[in-house]
Amino acid sequence: MKVNNPKSRYHLNIKKNHRVLEVGGGHNPHYRSNVIVDKFVDSNYHRHADIKVLDHQQFMQADGSSLPFEDHSFDYVICNQVLEHTEDPVAFLKEQMRVAKSGYLEVPSLIGEYLFPKKSHKWLILELDNKLIIMDKEKHWFNTGMDFGYLFLTWLQKTSIGYKIMMDTIPNFRTIRYEWRDEIEFVVNPGEAEYAKYFTQCWDEEMVKTFFPKRSNLEEFVDAARSFGQIFWRAMGGRHLSRRA
Repeated sequence: MKVNNPKSRYHLNIKKNHRVLEVGGGHNPHYRSNVIVDKFVDSNYHRHADIKVLDHQQFMQADGSSLPFEDHSFDYVICNQVLEHTEDPVAFLKEQMRVAKSGYLEVPSLIGEYLFPKKSHKWLILELDNKLIIMDKEKHWFNTGMDFGYLFLTWLQKTSIGYKIMMDTIPNFRTIRYEWRDEIEFVVNPGEAEYAKYFTQCWDEEMVKTFFPKRSNLEEFVDAARSFGQIFWRAMGGRHLSRRA
C-alpha cells in the first residue's frame, strides 16, 4: 500500500539497519543504497551520463524485471526514474515487491512528460486513488519535437527562487514520488473512463483539483516561508533542514 508522497528522494523512511537495493541507479545513485543494479552498462540512451557507483556500494548488472535475488532479500528498494523506460511494467513492479518489503518509486508526472518528453520513455504515469495509473505512451501521445527540459530542469532551477519555492511546495508537479509498503497498487492501460480521461481530455477545474487541491492562504504562506528558509540555508552552505535516512 502507499505510505506517502515524499518531498524528495532524501525524505524516505529508511532505517539505519535497512539493507537497500537500488534498481537503475545510473549516473546518480542514492547515497543510502547498498546494492545497485543496472540493465544497460554500455549505453547511456536511458540516462544522462555514465554509471556511477559510490565506494560503499556493490554493483551488479541485472534486469529490473528479473532480479537475481531471493524473496525479501532487502528491506527497501529505490527505483528512481526507471519505470517509465521498462518494456513490461507489470513484471518490473512485481519484482520490486518480491525482493523488498517496502520502497520508493519516482517517475515523471504526466505534466512533466509533456514539458520535457524523452523518446526512451514508453509509459505515461499518474497517481490516482493511491494507485499508479500507467498508460501506453504510443497510444496517448502527440508527435512533438518540443522539449522544455533545459528551462524547467536546469535554467529555472539555477536562476529562479520563485520556481524553487514552487517545486518545493508542489513536489509532485514534475514528478510522482510514491513510497510504498508490502505492495504497489497499480493499473496498466485501464479502460475505465474515470482514469482514461486524464490522458485524453483537456483538464477542467475539477480534474486539476484532483491533483492540486486548493489550500488556504495561511497554508501557502507557511510552506513558502519554510521553503525560502531552506533555500537560504543551502545557499549558505548548510545541509537540507529536514533531510532524513
